[in-house]
Amino acid sequence: MNQMELLRSVVDQRKKCPSEGSYTCYLFEQGLDKILKKCGEECSEVIIAAKNGDNEETKNEICDLLYHLTVLMAEQEIAWSEIEEILQKRSEKIGNLKTFHKTDKNS
Repeated sequence: MNQMELLRSVVDQRKKCPSEGSYTCYLFEQGLDKILKKCGEECSEVIIAAKNGDNEETKNEICDLLYHLTVLMAEQEIAWSEIEEILQKRSEKIGNLKTFHKTDKNS
């Protein structure tokens, strides 16, 4: 079992059997709005750390974001296998760069 599957397993267990003092359980108790807020906050923190060029902080913030996205996935009952399937389909499209509309700024 890889680390993401292990994390998902722990998150699913917390959702099924809440334990007092668990941050994951707190997020589920607070509901979707709180989970989404935390995903947004963590995403912003990844951006700031990356912009600051602090790779160690960026890695830590990415871990926080992945954790909160995993909680969101559990809340929405989205399996990692579904995400992997989409990623697989997208990987088959490599080399199909979309062309963007170019505007003639001289006219």
